[in-house]
Amino acid sequence: MAQQTEVSLQDETLDAKQSALRFPEIDPALPAGNQIFDALQAMILAMELAPGQAISEADIASKFGSSRTPVREALQKLREAQLVTTQPSRGNFVTKLQRRKLQEARFMREALEIATVGHLCETGLPDAFTASLNDNLKRQKKAIKRRNIQEFRHLDDAFHLTLARATGFSRVADVLKREKILLDRLRVLALRSKSHQKSLLQDHQNLLTLILDRDKEPAIELTRRHMNTVLDTLSGLEQTHSHYFEPDSVIRTPS
Repeated sequence: MAQQTEVSLQDETLDAKQSALRFPEIDPALPAGNQIFDALQAMILAMELAPGQAISEADIASKFGSSRTPVREALQKLREAQLVTTQPSRGNFVTKLQRRKLQEARFMREALEIATVGHLCETGLPDAFTASLNDNLKRQKKAIKRRNIQEFRHLDDAFHLTLARATGFSRVADVLKREKILLDRLRVLALRSKSHQKSLLQDHQNLLTLILDRDKEPAIELTRRHMNTVLDTLSGLEQTHSHYFEPDSVIRTPS
């Protein structure tokens, strides 16, 4: 396992300041650009690098102990993933949240998830996937008990991607994963609530039961409700953290 180098990086935009971030040391045997991209993407999606926060090319190179070339490569990939934006004469910034793009990503994800669940109810869930999903649910429960938000988020992702792969259509999981990235920062904030984690776990358990029973309509309805929790999170976040959003994308509640 790569050693971690701890550095101070104050983030005044977060409610609870991050006094330090951990930057993994570069493995010289692997492409540096990919490693830097993976690390920065994880920090952005975990809200350790907040929406609107500046990212200095020189500073990042220093933190990783690399030249600027792989940092530029990583930033280009982050731009393509819509996680970083470059403003002329100002520099690179973590992309702020945009209501329209979040709604679009939620729409796409809901359509894919409903199609997946409907297909599995019609065709049946292969035994190998059933065993994997049951194991995943056990691990979700343990992650909640340990208050390990990051582990729970990864298991939540794995649960939905496993269902997608169970359809036998390889592109479904790839598209789902891409659309989910745009929603991940909202999910991180929602998952800070243990009650929300428990609610998601209950939904997952009930959904698996419905799929195994091939009870299509209730399974689809549960999936639709499960996806709509994103909109609840979005509405609340716009009011409490408006600085995370592009100014023209926030819908404000009249006073």
